[in-house]
Amino acid sequence: MEVIQVKNLSKNYGALQAVDRVSFAVPEGSVFGMLGPNGAGKTTTIECIIGLQKRSGGEVTVLGLDPAISRKELYGSIGVQLQETVYQDKAKVFELCQLFSSMYPDPLDYKLLLERFGLEAKTRTYLRNLSGGERQKVAIVLALIANPRLVVLDELTTGLDPQSRREMWAYIKELQAEGRTIFMTTHYMEEAAHLCDQVCIIDEGRIVALDTVDGVIENAGMDTMISFETQDEIGMVLEKLPGVNRVEQEHEQVRLYSQKEDVLTDLILLLREHAVEYRKINISRPGLEDAFLQLTGKEWKEKVS
Repeated sequence: MEVIQVKNLSKNYGALQAVDRVSFAVPEGSVFGMLGPNGAGKTTTIECIIGLQKRSGGEVTVLGLDPAISRKELYGSIGVQLQETVYQDKAKVFELCQLFSSMYPDPLDYKLLLERFGLEAKTRTYLRNLSGGERQKVAIVLALIANPRLVVLDELTTGLDPQSRREMWAYIKELQAEGRTIFMTTHYMEEAAHLCDQVCIIDEGRIVALDTVDGVIENAGMDTMISFETQDEIGMVLEKLPGVNRVEQEHEQVRLYSQKEDVLTDLILLLREHAVEYRKINISRPGLEDAFLQLTGKEWKEKVS
């Protein structure tokens, strides 16, 4: 079952085309990640999906409902953490939890949620006195009070230290293990690679890649680099290897670029055949950040705290 179906979604702000004919589907129980630079259209897409923005064109179905028509009904089954959400700093944690609990007919016990996220000692703490990581945990608690089938997380870990970010990853995995579907945006490639079953790279309002992490990397058509050291002049011989796209040799350092899966085997056999002594052989495979750069032509800039 597909929890989210988006077909040719468009959103205009006057002459600005923020989202341009975007289409994708999110299977139930999966973690779906949307990646892209600032201004790419990620948050606008989320806001159209949950009914906060009126779409300019296309179709959106979430849990079988059109969010533009059935937003109130839909909100009983989804939990949302938005990047720009601002809570009252002078409110205490339990006051926010009680407020959110009053919005749903059968909410989860927020006390148990606070305990689950290690916030039981912060129940009567003012929100302004919480650390960044604790605030993000509160945001998840508030999103889960409705006991949602779908959880929407917009850059949940931005600004967190590495340890807090890893804790959030573990929580997201737990939510998926419970059968919940996660739709998330992120500015961290490692995060997307670790969590997401599918990733969608969006740039200037358009999808430039949609696949598994491995699929996106493979379809970007990038070379694997094999490097090693040798005192022999071997560059011209290596260029004759099948599937080798480029060879660089600077003094004792040799770098070979290829997309051929078994090029390493061919390389070792060739070096043995020519009695070449080599050392420090290393393989560098392209990652998700490399794919992003290849597909968009833009440098990925992570947000830092």
